[in-house]
Amino acid sequence: MSSFLQKIYGITQERVAAAKKTMPVSVLEKEPFFSRKTGDVKKAFLQDDYNIIAEIKFASPSEGSIHPPGNPVPVASGYLDAGARMLSILTEPQYFKGDLEYLKAVRQARPEALLLRKDFMVDPYQMHEAKAYGADAILLIVAMTDEALTRDLFQAARALKLTPLVEVHAEDELNAALKLGADVIGVNNRNLKTLKTDLNIGRSLAQRKPKDSVFICESGLSTAEDLRSMRSLGYDGFLMGTHFMRRDNPGAALLELKEQLCA
Repeated sequence: MSSFLQKIYGITQERVAAAKKTMPVSVLEKEPFFSRKTGDVKKAFLQDDYNIIAEIKFASPSEGSIHPPGNPVPVASGYLDAGARMLSILTEPQYFKGDLEYLKAVRQARPEALLLRKDFMVDPYQMHEAKAYGADAILLIVAMTDEALTRDLFQAARALKLTPLVEVHAEDELNAALKLGADVIGVNNRNLKTLKTDLNIGRSLAQRKPKDSVFICESGLSTAEDLRSMRSLGYDGFLMGTHFMRRDNPGAALLELKEQLCA
């Protein structure tokens, strides 16, 4: 585990411990969205299209501040109206300026949307949080946790009918994801040790894609040509955030990209 991941692992454990005291699982289970039927994420990404996961994030460790923090609903609606297949909503507060309340607000405003809770998952409790706040899927970073905990988190998500988007950025991590039984896999072009992006990571791992899996390309994507190139290698979807969130109107930026892809 990189020093960055080690640091954020500890911070996240502290956040989860505090949340368990103020909002135990027994309380989360009474939240209105907890009984909601989650969407079929894998099916959505089997559509023959440039299936884009548009991300709502106001900051990141590699970029610093990206977009003025505020109400996520207008951003979410702009993305969905522009044709986003799914939304990724950051809920990590310290480095990404995210909030679980953003997830709930978007779910309330756009009940039809597919929503990914993007955070650093270190405890099965976070799966209950994700379900209670309206998520359909959660991010599970293989490099973040050991094999036993990764398996526990994966199974906890599946038990709650949440789709685990299992993130990898190296061949050994992909092997671990496939061993778990993951069939929705995110290939992150960002090296989590240096935080630099390299699309060659995605190009290399695309060769290992099983026929029955959905592969999502993450990080370092900014142009229509990037997406065309990766789609030709077999990617089913693309997670993009910084490129859109740098703009005053992220939804308009997505619409421009979609128009370029159709040109």
